[in-house]
Amino acid sequence: MIGMLRGRLWQRGADWLVVDVGGVGYRVFVPTGVLARLPAIGGDVELYVHTHVREDALALYGFLAEEELRLFEELIGVSGVGPRLALTALSALSAEQLRRAVLDEDVGTLTRIPGIGRKTAQRMILELKGRLGRTGATAGVPAPDAAPAADALAALVSLGYSQAEASQALAAAQRDMNGQPADTAKLVRMALRHLAG
Repeated sequence: MIGMLRGRLWQRGADWLVVDVGGVGYRVFVPTGVLARLPAIGGDVELYVHTHVREDALALYGFLAEEELRLFEELIGVSGVGPRLALTALSALSAEQLRRAVLDEDVGTLTRIPGIGRKTAQRMILELKGRLGRTGATAGVPAPDAAPAADALAALVSLGYSQAEASQALAAAQRDMNGQPADTAKLVRMALRHLAG
């Protein structure tokens, strides 16, 4: 199992990146907030990785903080929540927002995540509340940089764009900004320009 990757950022997409480790490129799926905090292509990157193995596929999911990885692993332990839905949840909300929604039993916040309905939100609360409260699975996760990107993604999805379209436009907007901080409104405006073509 792969637990960590350290190498050069070789390529990035809407919800994935490729890390070159000793001449081997590992494709890793990541939340939108991670894409916002990455260096430019060619820069050094270190990711905490969850290796997901199925009969027909092997997929890597990466995070910049170990606490984010732990929350992801807690999420995929919930009945009905697979790795792609867990990744969507961590793209729509920061780790701390997600943790707070579970601990506060805030079904409304959880159902704003694309793909999570009322029953799944209630199941997440039921299965995670004790574990997140006890372990503090996301304590200390720096979320301010990720919050505008997550909010912008949610705004674009609410405007009718698919998760993939919104993520891709948001990633392009973040590349245009060259690592400069931006608020949600600016990210949405720039992403909409990319979506308009």
